[in-house]
Amino acid sequence: MIQRVFSILLFFGIVTDSHSAHILPDFSVLAAENSAAVVNISTRQKKASKLSQKLPDVPKDSPFYEFFQRFLGENMAPFKERESSSLGSGFILSKEGYILTNHHVVSGADEIIVRLSDRRQLDAVIVGVDQRSDIALLKIEADHLQAVKLGNSDDLKVGEWVLAIGSPFGFDHSVTAGIVSAKGRSLPDENYIPFIQTDVAINPGNSGGPLINLDGEVIGVNAQIYSKTGGFMGLSFTIPINVAMDVVKQLRDHGRVARGWLGVLIQQVTRELAESFSMNMPQGALVAQVLPDSPASKAGLEVGDIILTFDGKEVANSASLPPMVGGTPIDQRVALEVLRKGKRLSLFLWIEELPSDENIKQSRQSIGDEPALKNVLGVQLQKLTNLQRQALSIPQGGVLVEGVSEGVASRGGIHPGDVLLRLNNVKIRDMAHVYQLLPKLPRNKLLPILIQRDKRHVFLALEIPG
Repeated sequence: MIQRVFSILLFFGIVTDSHSAHILPDFSVLAAENSAAVVNISTRQKKASKLSQKLPDVPKDSPFYEFFQRFLGENMAPFKERESSSLGSGFILSKEGYILTNHHVVSGADEIIVRLSDRRQLDAVIVGVDQRSDIALLKIEADHLQAVKLGNSDDLKVGEWVLAIGSPFGFDHSVTAGIVSAKGRSLPDENYIPFIQTDVAINPGNSGGPLINLDGEVIGVNAQIYSKTGGFMGLSFTIPINVAMDVVKQLRDHGRVARGWLGVLIQQVTRELAESFSMNMPQGALVAQVLPDSPASKAGLEVGDIILTFDGKEVANSASLPPMVGGTPIDQRVALEVLRKGKRLSLFLWIEELPSDENIKQSRQSIGDEPALKNVLGVQLQKLTNLQRQALSIPQGGVLVEGVSEGVASRGGIHPGDVLLRLNNVKIRDMAHVYQLLPKLPRNKLLPILIQRDKRHVFLALEIPG
């Protein structure tokens, strides 16, 4: 809004361009209008004392009772509880008392206390939580509540001024400001959230608080910081409000959140991989593995395909695909455009629900005693034993990398314990097949190599000198 006012003043000549460098937003009105809708959240969690759990339940008529009573005092109880507490923030969504915050703020809490700006303290109940998006919906019973005004996070622009209100280190209603640094950030283990990155000062206790634009609209939920010290270092990450409100709607309507699922493991297309796949520039999401009985498998998606568009939207990189898929309604038919062996193909599939138990237990077996073999890649290879195949879920094909020496493989990132699955997009059947393929591999050109590492499929780009 301030930018629009300045543009009008500039148009009529009331101010000039020379003033623009000296004009900064005044956040005082925004802070005053929104502070009443921001709450402090504290939790209590009862934990059993480890010491008291080890103590025996000594009867009073025992000759040892007086000894334990004298030296251990109140820890004499067979089960003693101690309380731990945490602090966070949240904001009121409606006058009915719904409050939005982070899942990690209330996780494991036995009691949740919400403190309003007028110092009222109220008990809150959890309506629903979603760990994957780090969103929790709470409810309090109170009158005269002020709710926030929600904005559209899709309209947010990089460089735009934003304001955060929260309780860092327990200091209620602290206000900090900054600009939007980037959009659509993907963080480790948070693939379904296209985070907003800002340079707004966020510290422990700010979690769950609102990020507000200059129009006074909430456009995000402050969630994480990047820090090597535990304090603010200039990198803060916020959940877009559009994503958060989709989660809220599902929690209110169904008590749980359903996300779309393709059933593929993907990786970034690097410059080297793009060259190895004969692409002019890196783009899209490279399919490293297709899970059995998944929507991708049923639609004919293959390892080595590069997903370029999803449901008509461009897939700029691998990080942009999971939020697109996760936000797609279940049982919806979508179109994919993929690059396969240099040709563009169109595929159609039906989106299914993301399984709840997506984490697969990973295990490794020790390398057997088969004789090692050397080749032009600079690796020592072995055939896989039946036990190794069972442990790694590789029913057929592939060879095991026992050792890596200086050369092509080490430069390309191959490690001992990796399993070679494809050379230049050709599936490896066995050791003999490797020796058939090696002399035919092109020289002085980047080639795609598919490996399995700890049950995860990864493409690498290797170049064999001529």
